[in-house]
Amino acid sequence: MTARHAWILLPLLSVLPFATAEAGSSLAAWRSGTWSTWWRSEQAPTRWESSDPVVTSALRWQPLAQGLEWASLRMRCGPVPTRLVLVRLDPTRVHLSLEMARSASGRPAWTIDDAPDDALLAMNAGQFVGTMPWGWVVIDGVPQLSPGQGPLASALSVDATGRTRWTHGGLTPPATGVISAFQSYPTLLAGEGVVPAELQSGAAVSREHRDARLALGQTRDGRWLIVMTRFDGVGELAGNLPLGPTTPEMAAILGALGARDAVMLDGGISAQLLLRGEHGPVLRWPGLRKVPLALIARARTETARR
Repeated sequence: MTARHAWILLPLLSVLPFATAEAGSSLAAWRSGTWSTWWRSEQAPTRWESSDPVVTSALRWQPLAQGLEWASLRMRCGPVPTRLVLVRLDPTRVHLSLEMARSASGRPAWTIDDAPDDALLAMNAGQFVGTMPWGWVVIDGVPQLSPGQGPLASALSVDATGRTRWTHGGLTPPATGVISAFQSYPTLLAGEGVVPAELQSGAAVSREHRDARLALGQTRDGRWLIVMTRFDGVGELAGNLPLGPTTPEMAAILGALGARDAVMLDGGISAQLLLRGEHGPVLRWPGLRKVPLALIARARTETARR
């Protein structure tokens, strides 16, 4: 779908019957030729102690490169047909970096078309306000933007070895060792699989709004988990339509996949992802809007491993 076609369709979304969630929403995964419901809002856990076997048993992970694999899963988010694009990434086996891109006029300027040729993964990172990324940004060890504050803000920082540190809520940046860092919101899982109280009550975010989503989490074994949702009602042609899970449903998806920490990134028509295998084709899910901040993963060199 082109950007022109998407903008024609966007005004129609507000009148679609599944543009917002109704009370008692549910999530179902397609496995073994049938829909299996594995989550209901009225019985939603406040903490995910482990992954959900209904979800994990439906996945077929495919290796792309050292430390990188991907999978796809059909899911029904309430009444919305959705496809999840899933990525697992070992941050200690790749080199992670951030790129901030703005045009001469100061507008956001990055899309996956700007990804370097050696990128194994490229995607939009964080949230942005106006034309700038929101919150703390560190690139190549140099602070670019100061920390933001908020009860559902989360920060990720990475050192030279790929070790990741998560901070939820208030942030005091580490004094040394940070090579790359950024903030985003809202927090989906605030450590040890805990669903934030603000998310459960709806005090800080809408519990009903449906949208295309992009989120980043980390599993208990240290791997990053990236989840992009695509509208799956009429095939890939309409994949960019901003319809998908609610925020509580997205928290449940990350928890069911085994995440310990997780945060939402900018979704909707901004969400975009590129994957490149060492010997395979490039996989692309383009967005319809340019963004100011990108996350890039490249193969880690032997020197970097030491």
